[in-house]
Amino acid sequence: MLRYFIRKANGRSLIKPNVIVCVPSRINEVEERAVRDATRYAGARWVELIEEPMAAALGAGIDISKPRGVMVIDIGGGTADVAVISLNDVVVSESVKCGGDKFDDAIVRYVRREHNVIIGQRTAEDIKIKIGCLSPRPEKLSMAVRGRCVTTGLPKEITITSPEVMSALLEPAKSIVEAVHDVLSRTAPELISDIAESGISLTGGGGLIYGFDQMISSRIGIPVHTEEDAVCCVVKGTG
Repeated sequence: MLRYFIRKANGRSLIKPNVIVCVPSRINEVEERAVRDATRYAGARWVELIEEPMAAALGAGIDISKPRGVMVIDIGGGTADVAVISLNDVVVSESVKCGGDKFDDAIVRYVRREHNVIIGQRTAEDIKIKIGCLSPRPEKLSMAVRGRCVTTGLPKEITITSPEVMSALLEPAKSIVEAVHDVLSRTAPELISDIAESGISLTGGGGLIYGFDQMISSRIGIPVHTEEDAVCCVVKGTG
């Protein structure tokens, strides 16, 4: 896949391109070397790595050059990265293997357990996007879903509601809240003061689940706001 996109971006040029790759926070040396080798093998001449929270902050237009603490939570498909940034550097960070895919898995498990129906990942993602929430919605939403009955093996249609989806999503979301709490506990008091004043930035597709920002804010007592165009913040920051 890397080779395909590199060739598509580079066109017919015979000169290999330089590539910047976003990686989760706290990546170890073995993983870093694997990313570099895979990217070079795919056709890159030179590879530079940047941590996803740093790229997300830049893409969101946050000034990270000042001697002030900035906190970013980036929730992607496979990982959630939490970092405190100051003076163009990541001061404290944490990465947990919990993202959009884990939320989809949680919905699949819930529907099987509570409704005795098996649904696919694509259906679970559709449920998450349309009626998913992590704080109560102003009005209850519902959605008709088709799957395979565990008992009979035949197609079956059920109706799932937003409160049900919320109960399914709360469990994986707790690991992200715990990561935020852990990073704050390791952050200098002066930087925490800055973060409490400016709030926490939430980016990534996973951060678009309704009420995620409210849930995190209620658990840690610091305002959390979802950045505009949260899905593309990391891409923009890398560019």
